[in-house]
Amino acid sequence: MNKQDLVAVVAETGELSKAKAVEVVDAVFGAIGGSLKAKQEVRLLGFGTFSTARRKAGKGRNPRTGEEIDIPAATTVRFKPGKLLRDDLN
Repeated sequence: MNKQDLVAVVAETGELSKAKAVEVVDAVFGAIGGSLKAKQEVRLLGFGTFSTARRKAGKGRNPRTGEEIDIPAATTVRFKPGKLLRDDLN
């Protein structure tokens, strides 16, 4: 599913126009992104938890040349599925 598919489902389920559904989806993504940028967890009950984690710097290899490269430290996003989502998938 891509963003257009999600917008279509939201529009149909919520009986909204596609333009309004785009606004809703963008608002949700914006709120999640904003919270993560502020280093806050986003807990969606029954779905899961988005959080940030700091990844340490390290060494890697270029697969084409074998040359060793430095991989800088970075902040990454983690997702832990909630119990209801896990149960639905299994």
